Amino acid sequence: MSATEGPVAGAALAAAARAAAAAVRAIAQAEGAGGAAAQAAALSTRIDALADVNAESYAHALAARAEASSLDVERRDWEIGRAYADAAEPPLALARAALDVVVLACELAGPDAAAAAAVAAGAARGAVALVAANLTAVEGDVRVAEAVRLAETAERLARDAVERVR
Repeated sequence: MSATEGPVAGAALAAAARAAAAAVRAIAQAEGAGGAAAQAAALSTRIDALADVNAESYAHALAARAEASSLDVERRDWEIGRAYADAAEPPLALARAALDVVVLACELAGPDAAAAAAVAAGAARGAVALVAANLTAVEGDVRVAEAVRLAETAERLARDAVERVR
């Protein structure tokens, strides 16, 4: 995790996912799909909360790295590893939320919904990099595999939605 990667990238991914959810909400409202509009609003709220948690966990990981310098090597590695592993959870949750936005967008019709699905799929793909960066010390962590599966599913669904409007 670099000093510029976490909060900047996490905030950008959350903004993209939130924008996609807002677009889905507007589309659903225009179509008279009140349930879908409410789901999109709930997803926006969920994404906002994840953005806050992501920033907090990133700051905690940086603080743990700075504070652990005085610890013995084994304890330092454990403290830093735990903080970074915790920092992987918010971007993983963001990938889940982005997939939910994609699924909801795919329930609606038209090019705007397909575009919203594509934006949310991009956020899910971007979250993979943050999850992986926060778990560099843990080879083969299942959370990276889950993030990849979420992103691949989101991308496939978004691609299908775009194909339907071509």
